[in-house]
Amino acid sequence: MDSRLPPDLREGVRDTLPLLLGIVPFALVAGVAGVEAGLTPLQTVGFSVVVFAGASQLAAIELLGDDAALVTVVLTVVVINLRMLMYSASIAPYFRHLSTRVRAGCAYVLTDQAYALALARYAGDDDGDIRRPLYYLGVAWTLWVVWQAGTVVGVVFGAAVPDGWRLGFAVPLVFLALVVPAVADGATLVAAVVGGGVAVVGAGLDYNAGLILGGVVGVLAGVAAERAGLAGGDGDADDGDAAEGHP
Repeated sequence: MDSRLPPDLREGVRDTLPLLLGIVPFALVAGVAGVEAGLTPLQTVGFSVVVFAGASQLAAIELLGDDAALVTVVLTVVVINLRMLMYSASIAPYFRHLSTRVRAGCAYVLTDQAYALALARYAGDDDGDIRRPLYYLGVAWTLWVVWQAGTVVGVVFGAAVPDGWRLGFAVPLVFLALVVPAVADGATLVAAVVGGGVAVVGAGLDYNAGLILGGVVGVLAGVAAERAGLAGGDGDADDGDAAEGHP
């Protein structure tokens, strides 16, 4: 790595490297799924650049492939990404000295992985506010570049697949791979089972409303289960975030 880069920036890039093994496959699937859903290669790549949020990006592509109403797609993306509000509020104090433009750039590349690594790095950090953003940017922009590159490769692969080869199964398989490791305690198990059950029961509702309803009811069920004492010990939330192999 170029030694002329600031040390904190290099450290951020280095700490991101182990995560790429989990991110690259999901980026490839995002590219393939976009083409399979009927988007053009340019639309798929553009969508990846604008949204840059793995789980919601895949969910939106799946809905677009099913000809869901635009309002359903937007609401689904919003519900999935609500956690970013909490992430932003939590990490904002470390960036308070930055200009609005720079903070907006930091917000654009905020992901589960960037948040988790940056917060761990900042805990007990006495280096001062000036150096903190460099580590975060090293993490976040490395993830962004790899995700976009993986999406492009997926688009090229998806466009080359014959029409008779249906690849729509890839997105559900990806979500299974995301959900199973994330079920770390009783509360998340309740949320997954209840949310999935409601979504299946409501599959026939207009505008794919069953999916949104399942997400909302699943979250409420998980919260209720946690309050009832079904959550595991400390660190469950961090384990769930680490299990996600996407932005």
